[in-house]
Amino acid sequence: MKKRKKAVTILLLIMVLLQGCSQKPEVQDTVKQIEESKGQGKEIETTGQYAVKDMIIEETTNKTEVVVMAAEVESKTESITEPEEVKDTVAIKTTEEAETTAEGMVTIIGESKKLNVPSITGALHVEGTKLMGSNGEEVQLRGISTHGIAWFPDYINEECFRQLRNEWNVNVVRLALYTAEYNGYCTGGDREYLKNLIRNGVNYAKEQDMYVIVDWHILSDSNPNIYLNEAKEFFQEISAEYADSSHIIYEICNEPNGGTTWQDIKSYAKEVIGVIRANDEDAVILVGTPNWSQYVDQAAADPITEYNNLMYTLHFYAATHTDDLRNKMVSAIESGLPIFVSEYGICDASGSGAINEEQANLWVEQMDNYGISYVAWNMSNKNETSAIIQNWCNKTNNFSLEELSAAGQWLYKTLTKN
Repeated sequence: MKKRKKAVTILLLIMVLLQGCSQKPEVQDTVKQIEESKGQGKEIETTGQYAVKDMIIEETTNKTEVVVMAAEVESKTESITEPEEVKDTVAIKTTEEAETTAEGMVTIIGESKKLNVPSITGALHVEGTKLMGSNGEEVQLRGISTHGIAWFPDYINEECFRQLRNEWNVNVVRLALYTAEYNGYCTGGDREYLKNLIRNGVNYAKEQDMYVIVDWHILSDSNPNIYLNEAKEFFQEISAEYADSSHIIYEICNEPNGGTTWQDIKSYAKEVIGVIRANDEDAVILVGTPNWSQYVDQAAADPITEYNNLMYTLHFYAATHTDDLRNKMVSAIESGLPIFVSEYGICDASGSGAINEEQANLWVEQMDNYGISYVAWNMSNKNETSAIIQNWCNKTNNFSLEELSAAGQWLYKTLTKN
C-alpha cells in the first residue's frame, strides 16, 4: 500500500482552458506560472497539494497544452487515486471536468456538473417527475447503499462517509435495514442497536453534506404488510426524531416480491406514509413496486394520489436487466411517474455472477438523460460481485483503488468522471 509522502512517477496530459474557466486558487497559480513560462520549457513547481516538475509547454490556437513528463508527485495524504501501480492516475480536483484515458492521462475539458448537496439544494421535493431542491434547481442524487447494517455495521463511520463525499462525489448514502433475515429488525435483531446505527449514518451524512436514505429493506418477507405494525412504529420514531432535518429520505419497502401486488403495496404505503407525514409534512418518500421493484408500469397506471413528494423505486442488475426494463422505466417516466433507482448493480440479479459494464453504461446514460437518481449496491467486502470492496480487504475507510473490486472500480470511475 502507498505510504504518506511516497513519490510515484506518472504521465499526465492536462488540457487547461484558459478562457472562461474559474479555477481553484492552486489551479490559478499553476496557470499563471504556465503563462509566464510559455515556450521556455522551464521547470515549474507549485505550492499546492501536488509538486509538479519538468513541464514542457506547447501553445496552441485557443488553449495551452501542458505535457507533464515523468512528473514527481508528492501527496500529503493517502488517496483512493494513489495506489502503488504507476499506471493509475492521480486525481486533480478542480471546478473543471476531468476525463481520464486508458493511458493514465487526465484532460481538463470543461466545467463539471455541480454536485447537489444539502448545503446548496436544501430540502428536497418532487415536481412532476423531477426531484427538486429548495433553491428551485433539479436534483440528481448518485451514491451507494450499505449492505445489511446488522452484518456490515463498521462501514457506517464518518471517515468512510467523508471519503465517499470528497473523493467519490457521492451525495447520497442509503442505509439498508433488513427486516426479516438473520438478525433482521423484525426477526430477533437488537432493535436499539440497529436504530443507533441508523442514527449514526443519518448524522454522519449530515456532517459530510450528503443526503441519506433510511431503507426499510424487506426482501425474504416479500409482502410489506407482514410487518406493517413494526414499520409504522419504526418510521414514527425516526421521522419524529428527524422531522426538522432537510437531508433525509424515507424508503418504506425495498423490494416487494413473490405474489405481492401493487394493491398490497399501495395499501401498506398509505398507512406508513400517513405515519411519517404526521411528523414530517414534506420529506421525500420512496415507494417500492412489485416484482423486486421492477413493475413501475403498474404504479404509473395507478399512483398514490393522497400524498405529495412521493417517488417510485426501480431496481436493476445490468447483467440481467437490459432493454426491456429500461424501456419500461422510460415509459413510466414519460407517463408522469417520478422514478428513483434506489438500488442497482452491474452484475446479475443474484448480486453476484458476471459483470456487464456495457449494459451498466447504457443504464447510466439513460438515467442521466432523464435526471434519475441512482444508488449502487453495495458497500461491503462480502464475497459477491456486487460488493465494491475486495473480499480480502478488511479496512472500513480510506480505500485505495487496488482495494476495490471490479464493481467498485467501475463505480468510482463512473461517479468521478464528471
